[in-house]
Amino acid sequence: MSVTSESVGAVGRRLLALRRAVRGVLARPLTSFHLVVGLSAVLTGLGLVIVLSASSIDSLTATGNPYGVFEHQVVYCALGAIAFAGAMRVAPERWRAWSPWLLLACLVGLAAVLVPGLGSSVAGARKWFVLAGVSLQPSEPAKLALVLWGAHVLVARRRAAEHWRALLPLVPVALLVAGLVVLQPDLGSAIGIVVILFSLLWFAPVPMRLIAGLGAGAVASVAVLAVGASYRMQRLTSFLSPDTVDPLGPGYQAREALYSLGDGGLLGTGLGQGTAQWNYLPNASNDFVFAVLGEQLGMVGSVAVLALYGVLGYAGLRIASRSDDPWTRIVVATLTAFLVSQAMINVGYVLGLLPVTGITLPLLSSGGSSVVVTLACLGILAAAARREPAARAALAGRSPGRRWLRGRRR
Repeated sequence: MSVTSESVGAVGRRLLALRRAVRGVLARPLTSFHLVVGLSAVLTGLGLVIVLSASSIDSLTATGNPYGVFEHQVVYCALGAIAFAGAMRVAPERWRAWSPWLLLACLVGLAAVLVPGLGSSVAGARKWFVLAGVSLQPSEPAKLALVLWGAHVLVARRRAAEHWRALLPLVPVALLVAGLVVLQPDLGSAIGIVVILFSLLWFAPVPMRLIAGLGAGAVASVAVLAVGASYRMQRLTSFLSPDTVDPLGPGYQAREALYSLGDGGLLGTGLGQGTAQWNYLPNASNDFVFAVLGEQLGMVGSVAVLALYGVLGYAGLRIASRSDDPWTRIVVATLTAFLVSQAMINVGYVLGLLPVTGITLPLLSSGGSSVVVTLACLGILAAAARREPAARAALAGRSPGRRWLRGRRR
């Protein structure tokens, strides 16, 4: 079949029309808000489907109920939806005023969870409170509290941004939070706190020479932590030399994850039709849920999910760039960088590009505190999107029946 100039021209006109349509949608005043709400709903819904598929066999084997993990996930998603709606209606100045007290409460929680009898120990890690069958991981709200308080400190001390004093007291407090998390031990959450710290400093902005010096210290600290515990050293060794370690050792998960992705091919095996969840892949519904997704939805589905996180990154940075409040800009940009980098790290170690760190895939991995806190973070992004100058003007003209979008009056 020959390609004529008329067909090429027709394709060009269609692409031009599509480009104009996309630009028209992006120019609407509430596009940022709709993107955040839509992405939150899509990722949460997809997460429930994948968690059900990945956990049903393991739940059936452990408890006789194939819906055990899924039911817990539904409960936490419902709590997350409430957190999203609540965070969306809180004015930024209130978050900023509450941030020191939120961080202090989280520090108390991080210290208390290490006390035998208060914190619950699972697989050698003491990082949960369990009350009436409901678990709470204090490191998750601590990340959000650190973002809110860190942005407050950086804005209040912006006159010292060119001096090393700009790192005070943010860096010592962030190191304290990370240290308490490492004691649990939870290296994945500690890496998340480091990402938050550098994102805060980057978006403040703090001079590159200070960030570079701090980065060198962070790399050295990670190296010390890696060799300071045998299981971390085994993970690093299995990543660097996957063919020279025990096939059933620390590299087993990463190797099985790659097999699952390979089995998925282009279009996948279909939802619920994979083999990874049949106890071939440990933590299939948690750390390695992307492998299950890749097997059942194939490369096309995997790329689509990555595109959703890419759109989330675009939406968050768009909201930050349009905000007229310095504190809101830093908070929104940092939360966006944290959520997207968390997804990149998780996908990176599932693909074998990074050592396994135990960082979950936002809204897709099973988990309680992480789902609730992630949706609360997205609620803050939605609140900031509603307060873009163009969005405020558009909402001011809405009918009384749609005033729920406006939130609390400022």
